Amino acid sequence: MYFRSCEERRRMPDVIVLQHEPFETLGTIEDSIHPRGISSAYIRPFGGERTPSEPGDAKALIVLGGTMGVYEQQRFPFLTDEIRLIEQALKNDLPILGICLGSQLLASALGADVYKAARKEIGWIPVSFTAAARTDSVFGEIASPINAFHWHGDIFDLPAGAEPLAFSQLTKCQAYRYSENAYGLLFHPEVTHEIIVSMIESGASELKEEELSGRRILEETDQCLKAFQKTAAVIWDRWAALISQERATL
Repeated sequence: MYFRSCEERRRMPDVIVLQHEPFETLGTIEDSIHPRGISSAYIRPFGGERTPSEPGDAKALIVLGGTMGVYEQQRFPFLTDEIRLIEQALKNDLPILGICLGSQLLASALGADVYKAARKEIGWIPVSFTAAARTDSVFGEIASPINAFHWHGDIFDLPAGAEPLAFSQLTKCQAYRYSENAYGLLFHPEVTHEIIVSMIESGASELKEEELSGRRILEETDQCLKAFQKTAAVIWDRWAALISQERATL
């Protein structure tokens, strides 16, 4: 057991957040969960922090993006621990949100394959929603398509039993829901301008390899970010409502 003592339980956040890069934070998610009185705490395995073996009394789990691949568990052993934690959260029927790498780890925990895409998706790329998304409690009635921010080179098969919610021209599954409250999003609705700048700075060599311009991405950010964040706020508010429902039942 990771959370044991009464004192630890008193300090336990409502939301456990698994962070994989210093610059990939909750971003705009904070604007929806914290005003509701929903507390959160980062666990940073890349910095040596231990991943809990189970969620304990936490009410939800968020798994953020990162530069590593699900298939690199020998190089990054903490990914195995994270998959086990996700499996426990699924078993406990907790709200789960996986973004980019997080969506891939969730897919892996659900038994789906994760692998390199034929082409990376980096920058502002349109995402369309499926018919199933129209009646989804989080994505319902959001205008389609949207210009979404991406930075990934890996994709996954749709997990068995999951509902596909979004797709792009290159990627069949950009978002999915498993059960009623576990969501995987390959794109990045949490981004702020600062996060995008940090991604560009950290990924300069990758951009060069892909023959992409960081300056051009920033120009497109000036055009696209405001509308994207407006859509993201709707997504996060609705997902935060799932956490509030979870808290109310306990």
